[in-house]
Amino acid sequence: MSKIKEAFKNDTAFIGFITAGDPTIEKTVEFILAMDEAGCDLIEIGIPFSDPMAEGVVIQEANVRALKHNTTTDDVFEIVKRVRQKTNTPLVFLTYINPVFFYGYEKFFKKCNELGVDGIISPDLPYEEKAEIQDIASKNDVDVISLIAPTSKQRIQKIASDASGFIYVVSSLGVTGMRSEIKTDLNSILEDIREVTDLPLAVGFGINTPQQASNIGKIADGVIVGSAIVKIIEEHGENATEHIKEYVSTMKKASNQKII
Repeated sequence: MSKIKEAFKNDTAFIGFITAGDPTIEKTVEFILAMDEAGCDLIEIGIPFSDPMAEGVVIQEANVRALKHNTTTDDVFEIVKRVRQKTNTPLVFLTYINPVFFYGYEKFFKKCNELGVDGIISPDLPYEEKAEIQDIASKNDVDVISLIAPTSKQRIQKIASDASGFIYVVSSLGVTGMRSEIKTDLNSILEDIREVTDLPLAVGFGINTPQQASNIGKIADGVIVGSAIVKIIEEHGENATEHIKEYVSTMKKASNQKII
């Protein structure tokens, strides 16, 4: 069993996201370990990028803050190195393909393998171009995580049929960000995906309340939360650790219980 699949083996996995370098390299390490301690089963680490087109305002601004501190891809690898000294929880990079291309595919995925990065999510990598990194990533034991948005059934099944690690199911059209209501017919989408794969299905985009986490946890294998955690860091800066712990703990519990 891969480390990523291991994250889903017991109950509904809670997956948290954080932007590397916001507010500092040292604090990112601290925050990731706090998320791990509070119950994250898998952690997504965002590599800062100047044009994060799939992100809402909260994560866009986190990218700006991280880049103002000159956070580089090598800095992000250093974060992983420090985190790996204290935890084996699965780690996945969320990155646009441009930074990976300029770093060099071979060099990037070799480094992932050496330091213990288990997967990569690239929002701007079309399914049709996935082969560009698939073989190199696989050779280095890095899963290329597929994203599936509310779209045609034929395309859903095409993407799901050769996915690996887990499938990131996008709850809503548009960019990331906290939403008061998720109206997509997720049950139908999840059923379509399960027709062609037995990979874990994790739902993200917009989830930020315990009630939403509970609702998603009843139908999916994983609940993904990003903007709400990044917003806590925006509000509390270097003092966000305990706030992150409390929030992640609450959301983890909600993902695995029925809230009326």
